[in-house]
Amino acid sequence: MAQSKFTIFSGSSHPELAEKVAKATKTPLGKVTLSTFSCGEKYVALGQTVRGKEVFIIQTCRDQLVNDDLMELFLMINAAKLSFASKIHVIIPHFGYARQDKVHVPREPISAKVMSDLIVKAGADNVIAFELHADQAQAFFDVPVDNISVHRLFAKYFKDKKLKNVTVVSPDAGGAKNAKKFADDLGAPIAILHKSRPEHNKAITTHVVGDVKGRTCIIYDDMIDTAGSVSAAHEALSKQGANKDMYLAVTHPIFSGPAPERLSKAGFKEVVVTDTMPITKEKQFKGLKQISIAPLIAHIITNITNQQSVSQLFY
Repeated sequence: MAQSKFTIFSGSSHPELAEKVAKATKTPLGKVTLSTFSCGEKYVALGQTVRGKEVFIIQTCRDQLVNDDLMELFLMINAAKLSFASKIHVIIPHFGYARQDKVHVPREPISAKVMSDLIVKAGADNVIAFELHADQAQAFFDVPVDNISVHRLFAKYFKDKKLKNVTVVSPDAGGAKNAKKFADDLGAPIAILHKSRPEHNKAITTHVVGDVKGRTCIIYDDMIDTAGSVSAAHEALSKQGANKDMYLAVTHPIFSGPAPERLSKAGFKEVVVTDTMPITKEKQFKGLKQISIAPLIAHIITNITNQQSVSQLFY
């Protein structure tokens, strides 16, 4: 039987997603040993030859484990490079440190750039990310980057619900571009919230720009961290007369700290997220729906190995 010309390896951050991708591509996951020494150092060893093959490494960044996940990723990339892989594609559904993409106050690091440099230095030839917090973060990497948008996945989900009088809402001006793509998919108008941040992980919504009265609002964003912003958004939209059946669609379910409790109490009809990150049992709540990006990743891998474009997947 002919051997596959590529191998997919999974880090320890999201094996369920990697298994789904492997099944969709009809390719078994590559063998790899991942462990942690008693002192806390990570250990990685690929369990099969990759000489002359294209390698795809799937590793996301989880809540509270982002540093461990990134370190394991650096080592997996380097192991593949030193094992003579022909090309190393890093699939990182949720890129940790993405929000630290500029200097906000004096003497801060640009942490997203530091992480990008480490991924490239470890040996990556290509990075495939999903909904980077800012599109310009692609320039941090000195290798080609595919920044994949998932607005079409959400559009299909909500079209199937046949909702009426829909307005897509961006929780801030920075997310308006992505929200507009999603709104165009649905043929819906867009509204934008204006918010201020008095401190980290705290947001106050001050203005609603757009007509939301009597409308079925879908708040669209790239990530939920503590859920402070989206909870404030729900309250602001309710005060402006939005339909009580309000939806939240977000790519990355970080769900740190009080997020699950806040979301369960906020009053959303549904909170719809993707599986760029695993959601542990204790973080799940009523009304939470999860859409898998595994078929999209499988499509990307197939297109890359067949030297076909993937641009239609993220424009």
